[in-house]
Amino acid sequence: MHEDLMEQVVSPDNARRALEAVVSNRGAGGIDGMGVEQLEAHVERHWMSIKEKLLTGRWRPSPVRRVELPKPQGGVRLLGIPTVVDRWIQQMLLEVLQPIFEPLMSAHSYGFRPGRSAHMAVQAAQGYVQAGKDWVVDMDIQGFFDHIHHDILMHRIGETIRDKRVLGLVGRYLRAGVMLNGVVMATDEGVPQGGPLSPLLSNIYLDALDRELERRGLSFCRYADDCNIYLGSARAAGRVMESITGWLKDELRLEVNRDKSAVGRPWERKFLGFCLDAQGRIDIAPKSLEKFKDRVRELWRSCQSASSEQLRDRWVRYLRGWWNYFRLSECRRAITALEGWVRRHIRKCFWLRWHHKVGRLNALRRLGVRGRLLKTALSGRGAWHLARGGTLQTALSNQVLRRFGFLVPSDLVVG
Repeated sequence: MHEDLMEQVVSPDNARRALEAVVSNRGAGGIDGMGVEQLEAHVERHWMSIKEKLLTGRWRPSPVRRVELPKPQGGVRLLGIPTVVDRWIQQMLLEVLQPIFEPLMSAHSYGFRPGRSAHMAVQAAQGYVQAGKDWVVDMDIQGFFDHIHHDILMHRIGETIRDKRVLGLVGRYLRAGVMLNGVVMATDEGVPQGGPLSPLLSNIYLDALDRELERRGLSFCRYADDCNIYLGSARAAGRVMESITGWLKDELRLEVNRDKSAVGRPWERKFLGFCLDAQGRIDIAPKSLEKFKDRVRELWRSCQSASSEQLRDRWVRYLRGWWNYFRLSECRRAITALEGWVRRHIRKCFWLRWHHKVGRLNALRRLGVRGRLLKTALSGRGAWHLARGGTLQTALSNQVLRRFGFLVPSDLVVG
């Protein structure tokens, strides 16, 4: 039952793989300020000492650095950033533990697993809806990562892992504490988001939920703590919502967020940024489109201290990443409808960045505007209004914007 795992953890090949993974993933430093660019040299100097402490169970992790990230719907997501040395050791553990636990996990779990993705989860959900299960229990677990019960988690890991050194090290990472404003606070529950090991630990914890849903014969998709259950009627969905809410509280000490969870139709609820229409086609959820619009407004603010090329490159990087995810959508009308709106924001941004009448006049001339259209440079109308007018649409036409690399979503849809 995997009683000599620590020797595998500290093997030279595993240590090298983990080091390469941490360096390539980059990321911020922990409480000691060491960056990933310093990690390799540090490991070379101290490897024998670190290895000996790991083998004898004497390695003591440092507290994680608390970082707060704002959520789109309000509130904050709490991250715990380990030191880069602890990230490397967690990665070494992950390299050994993941192949052991991966075959034991449910086929209905898609998050943070090799060869699985959010797209696969959405496509599985589509299959349920197309099969007639057009009611969904959309469950949101309240503060999941912050409320994982350490004893329950360690018990589940201990059912498979017998090496007490590995179990002890995982337990010490759970209890390493958090440093906030120079003060270390103890952690008696939760798994800090930010370390390489956290996604695997969360999947081990929620595998019990997967097995319970399978035991009941339910159709579901889970991606990390985002779980949707598909049923054939509103009555059945309501019963499942109540019974699973109680089961989570009794068995895993987790609470369902009643404000964010609901029973509804797949086209009324979102799953991983998507929704499913009445025909079972995959569409981008309205909230995801609103989030996209907010990002457009942010990226095309005129007051940014960046060159036109930098504005363009930031935008294109974001747009390509956005489309790489949402290309799964089968309903493209909402995406192509954004074309004019996005270009209007780009034109508005450039108009404001030309600053004053002389600058705007010169810019229009450089872009080939002649005659009466040049009077627009003297206009006192607002930039958003002018961005829709003929002068700016002539100066910064669709062809001109494309030629200089200013893409819009529809350019990628047809590309």
